[in-house]
Amino acid sequence: MTAHPRAGAVVVALLLALAGVAGCASVPESSPVQVLRRVADGAAPVLPAGPVDGSDPAEVVRGFVNASGSSLDRHGVARRFLAPEADGWDDASGITVLDGQLDTVPAPNVRVTGSAMTAIRIRGTAIGRLTFAGAFEPDQSPVQIDVELVRREGQWRISSLPDGVLVPLTVFRESYRPVKTYFVDPVRRLAVADLRYLPTVPARAQSARVLELLLAGPSPAMLGAATTQFAPGARLRSNLTTASDGALIVDLTRLGDLDEEGRRLLAAQVVLSLAEVNIGRVRLLAEGEPLFPDRLDLTRDVVADLLAEVQPGGDVPGLVVAGGRVRELTGAQPGAELPGQVGNGAFDVESAASTVDGQRLALVTRDSGRRRLHLAGPDGAVGPAALDARRMTRPSWTPSGGEVWTVMDSAVVARVITEGAGRTGQVNAAELAALGPIEDLRLSRDGMRVVAVVGGALYTAAVARSMDGEVAIRNIRRLRPADLGDVVAADWRAADTVVAITRTPERLVAQVSVDGLRMQGVPGNNLTPPLSAVAAAQSRPLVVTDSGGVWSFGGGDQDAWRSVLAAVPDAEPFYPG
Repeated sequence: MTAHPRAGAVVVALLLALAGVAGCASVPESSPVQVLRRVADGAAPVLPAGPVDGSDPAEVVRGFVNASGSSLDRHGVARRFLAPEADGWDDASGITVLDGQLDTVPAPNVRVTGSAMTAIRIRGTAIGRLTFAGAFEPDQSPVQIDVELVRREGQWRISSLPDGVLVPLTVFRESYRPVKTYFVDPVRRLAVADLRYLPTVPARAQSARVLELLLAGPSPAMLGAATTQFAPGARLRSNLTTASDGALIVDLTRLGDLDEEGRRLLAAQVVLSLAEVNIGRVRLLAEGEPLFPDRLDLTRDVVADLLAEVQPGGDVPGLVVAGGRVRELTGAQPGAELPGQVGNGAFDVESAASTVDGQRLALVTRDSGRRRLHLAGPDGAVGPAALDARRMTRPSWTPSGGEVWTVMDSAVVARVITEGAGRTGQVNAAELAALGPIEDLRLSRDGMRVVAVVGGALYTAAVARSMDGEVAIRNIRRLRPADLGDVVAADWRAADTVVAITRTPERLVAQVSVDGLRMQGVPGNNLTPPLSAVAAAQSRPLVVTDSGGVWSFGGGDQDAWRSVLAAVPDAEPFYPG
């Protein structure tokens, strides 16, 4: 059920491979019900019997929408709210997730005959749709749907409704779990995360669903950026089984010719993805034989070195640019100038970024009304990077430190390749630039995505690299336009989470999933707008700059921001990476 004109093209059928598909039978019209509630992971769900006797039409429709969170037996719980003439309802033609208030009101101008028929209008706001591949596609838009009901033997049932499924976000969160599936960076040959959603029950079917997703390939958001080690004809040779010692046996066939690197990457895809659904040991077989003859069982630790995402170590400090100089942000002396040219005033520094190991800096400097990019090595020596523009965004490093990116004059995404002799190159970002002026752009710490602020809106996109060195920004998604309002800047908290600062007083700081499904406001009660900069990293406090200075927020039970540097409203804080 969806109100968007493109939704009919999105075919969604999250039917689990190991959960038997039951036929759709008519349900007695006067059977009692309670809406399906959350069950513990792995527990058998207790299905309600049908709508509550005496419910009015609006209550029946709301009960139907809430029950649609369970996909078991082709949404068997929701079907109990239907009259026999609605048995043809197609629950596989779209899953639309609704946020905020859901209204059910009498539908105006709908022709019904007799007191035994009526119509109810469902009104709400969609935040996006779930694809066949279990990936969420953001698309915040109004929803308005009319549902017809018939009254028989004193009970109301839904007799006519559009195909597809509506699920409130609160119900979706109870009924589906986020899972990272892993694919391959084709250039660096490392495992990269691709966010999906699986039904929480039956838990026993989640491993099989994960393998389905891996065999099907990357989601639309990662197409052209990530690839897979699975050959096109690869499949499971037999159903997943659990050995007597607890290892999950995954027997694959038609894998094609794989060298040692290919086998390790395939193993990383399988093991890392299954770890997301609590599978600790995998016995990975090919044609019934161990994929690695010298190692029967594989764990996440065995393949963790192939993860693309890198996080700065606890000993690599955060830094801040303030007053034209690079200074300490964390550590014993916040605000202290770094030694050498980056901190002694030799350059008028506007913004900066450090590699994940903290060994190199990229600096945007001001000089006679122009902006220039400079690079500083471990010895503190600063040299030009041959980029010059009227404006430049704060720079951003790739995970390896081999490239640094910036946006020149709000339109040209440029990169400097720092390895070897060093050279500059352009990123094909025409699709992004066509949306408006690019005000901020940050590479994720796995190098596979960017988050960008374009014309005050928040976007994520994939970084597609070809073997001949071409780089492009593809698969652009706008996140939560109605909720975030005018966005100022953003940064990556993790590979699947960004942090944005806005000009919206009630939501100055927000954490948003990379696909826009999840959004959580961060309390900003003691911040003083406007906010101008943000820095984020996994397991590090959030840092922002407001009109008075730099503040940090540790989360947890802490409910207020802590002052780090006062009276530096131009400060640009940053974490490594």
